[in-house]
Amino acid sequence: MFAAKMKPRWISSEEYLAQEETSTDRHEYLNGQIYMMAGGTHNHERIVGNVFAALHQYARRKKCTAYGSNMKILVKANGLYTYPDAMLVCGKIGFAAERKDIIINPLLIVEVLSDSTQSYDRGDKFALYRGIPIFTHYLLIHQDRPLVEYHRKTGAGWLLTEVEGKDAALIVDPLELQLPFDELYEGVDWLPAEEE
Repeated sequence: MFAAKMKPRWISSEEYLAQEETSTDRHEYLNGQIYMMAGGTHNHERIVGNVFAALHQYARRKKCTAYGSNMKILVKANGLYTYPDAMLVCGKIGFAAERKDIIINPLLIVEVLSDSTQSYDRGDKFALYRGIPIFTHYLLIHQDRPLVEYHRKTGAGWLLTEVEGKDAALIVDPLELQLPFDELYEGVDWLPAEEE
């Protein structure tokens, strides 16, 4: 006789947020379900740190704020709570009601792709992120080779530009933001070491 599969218990967003405050792991929340988020690799963490550093330097010159992977996003249109690898908010920061740890108005979101999450990051998660009205720039950064998929919202929809090569640079024209790949990928273990 086979045991019946238990349907996961639906929980409220309030329960999720309360659990997340004491959890040692990070979780995503959508439609009453909690999902464990994948851990990072050396390359993933180096790239996340590099892109946050670049966004932070950019934000200091503009009226923007850069956030790393410890700050949550709430997509009010569909109820997704998640932790992007990095994000940029320009202008007034929008927080979820009575919270200072949940952003609702990122202009730019960054995800570093991994084998286990790349389909989700490109597909369903991107679709969920598009529920944020001001969200306009989406960077998907590969960690196994120097390649960035840049999605930009236009009047006709989302436009994809791929930038590739170790000497390349991603230029986000509307924001006057430049991300040289030698800085973005600094310290990853697949790049040849510079000779001294």
